[in-house]
Amino acid sequence: MTSPVLLQSDLPGVPVRRGKVRDVYDFGDRLLFIATDRISAFDWILPTGIPDKGRILTQISRFWFARLDVTHHLLDAPIESLPLPKGTDVAALRDRSLVVQKTQVFPIECVVRGYLAGSGWKEYRQHGTVCGLKLRDGLREADRLDEPIFTPATKAETGHDENISFEQAADIIGADVIAELRRLSLAIYRQAAEYARTRGLIIADTKFEFGRAADGRILLIDEVLTPDSSRFWPADGYVPGRNPPSFDKQFVRDWLETTGWDKQSPPPALPDDIAAKTRAKYLEAYERLTGTALPE
Repeated sequence: MTSPVLLQSDLPGVPVRRGKVRDVYDFGDRLLFIATDRISAFDWILPTGIPDKGRILTQISRFWFARLDVTHHLLDAPIESLPLPKGTDVAALRDRSLVVQKTQVFPIECVVRGYLAGSGWKEYRQHGTVCGLKLRDGLREADRLDEPIFTPATKAETGHDENISFEQAADIIGADVIAELRRLSLAIYRQAAEYARTRGLIIADTKFEFGRAADGRILLIDEVLTPDSSRFWPADGYVPGRNPPSFDKQFVRDWLETTGWDKQSPPPALPDDIAAKTRAKYLEAYERLTGTALPE
């Protein structure tokens, strides 16, 4: 059974910042992440939500935070522990919410690529590099890299993140910090990718975010290893040399490309079948990873 689509949450009187998918409420030393069912494509938030998308993303993040050997920002605290406005429908928000520790966020996207795909493949074909890093000759699309590579990017509130060099990232947050973020990112990726393969999934690439807590510790923050932040491929459909099917919003992108939409004006609403197929892909990623059904 699907839950009603939530395009925007509302907690009157609580400071909020709204991203493409998450509404982030500030409760002082803690934040409340509410994952809505919004979906974006080509840097636009679409008018149609994907049923259960926010719940699925939240539960995948919870799964990884519990499994990964890394210090993170998720607190062992239910949404009811926060001073919520009177009348808040807690039941509707519980499965799509995370109560997290507030951190000073590093303004760097920590991207790890284990396979040659997407923009990396396009750059490699032209220059033999990915984000400026030289790779060996003769690689094909979707080939596994000899070693995962760390390719930082600047964080963008709107539009695309911009790939930058390790040296540029060091100029922004310091050489010691970016070196530690690279170490953490590669270690987390390797740990997650090894597990995912046991579940029949390949994590081709992903992006992490980190922040510094008040006590100085570096914490893994935001969402982690979801279909919105990662490229998941089914291992049984993987063939080097061609782009495998992925567990993300590709149905949405493909459909939008057929509509004649100019990508400069508000996008059209999604047909029910496209929304349903997209939900099914997100749900399959969750079920494959966790081995469980989505909580009712």
